[in-house]
Amino acid sequence: MKNGLEDAVAAETQLSDVDGEAGRLIIRGVSLDHLVADGTYEGVAALLLDGLMERSFDEAELRGWLAKARTKVFVHIEATDDALLALPPVDAMRALIARLPDGEDLDIALGLMAAPAVFLPAVLRLQRGQEPIAPDAALPQAADILRMLTGKLPSKEQVSALDTYLVTISDHGLNASTFASRVIASTQAGLTSSVLAALSALKGPLHGGAPGPVLDMLDAVGTAENAGRWLGDALDRGERLMGFGHRIYRVRDPRADALKGALKPLLASGQVDSARGALAEAVEAAALAILKARKPDRPLDVNVEFYTALLLEALGFPRQAFTGVFAIGRTVGWLAHAREQALDGRLIRPRSVYIGPSPAAA
Repeated sequence: MKNGLEDAVAAETQLSDVDGEAGRLIIRGVSLDHLVADGTYEGVAALLLDGLMERSFDEAELRGWLAKARTKVFVHIEATDDALLALPPVDAMRALIARLPDGEDLDIALGLMAAPAVFLPAVLRLQRGQEPIAPDAALPQAADILRMLTGKLPSKEQVSALDTYLVTISDHGLNASTFASRVIASTQAGLTSSVLAALSALKGPLHGGAPGPVLDMLDAVGTAENAGRWLGDALDRGERLMGFGHRIYRVRDPRADALKGALKPLLASGQVDSARGALAEAVEAAALAILKARKPDRPLDVNVEFYTALLLEALGFPRQAFTGVFAIGRTVGWLAHAREQALDGRLIRPRSVYIGPSPAAA
């Protein structure tokens, strides 16, 4: 037995392949760099769900269906009350998703893909004392999320950046939340139950909670000139450098490069504070140098969380909502894995090894 099921194979999948040695992510036979070149949320969703639902569809059809689904789920915002709004955003979002019907058909899946995209911006606005904004069925998902968050039509650079993020984190092998989704799906509980289980796993700080602390680290560093000294002191205190290292990747996380690339048009157009960008570059360079010097036997490089934090901050999301934004993109991966498990898998029932006391002799 390996604690944490390290290297245990628990499923066969056609959905994604994470090659930690080569630093490569493949989704349904397409490499990440090709997916993000001109990809949209609807495009990767259609790719992931292809052949797993009761009828086939393409990206354009899915865009229209998702727009209608966003409008449909918006009515559940009426269920928000003071107790719900006192919760962290991801918990409030989860409570609203739990109101959706359960089942296995495409309409259920569409509602689940639309729900976090609608519920998170609405919860954030209500927590700020603002009125929620209803979805616009004429817009694609990424553009509508940003409009519902800010009340303004986003720029093309902002839409492209969010689309890149949603594509980049749509699926990533058998991580903790995806495994939770497959376990629930194997019981035939339904897609809503699978997504709720996955979301509950995601909110744990060891899985989905690191992007926010990246910004805390940048705030603490303060200036580019202070980066090397602050990072060295943090390591001396035994602290982890947020946004560096990954359990799977032995080289640079390919998603980090995709998100760094998505930030460049925002920086070039002045939609991201140039000082913030320069600070991030300085922290990245200083961290890689000091980690290489101090931990030469451990492959520690930039992971997806470092540039996730900068990108989501630039798009106007508060750091306490980052886990919820991740769920917007990853829900389609959870759904695809749940359907794959329900169609081809068995009830997941691993064994445990008893290490307790033996019964006392009579």
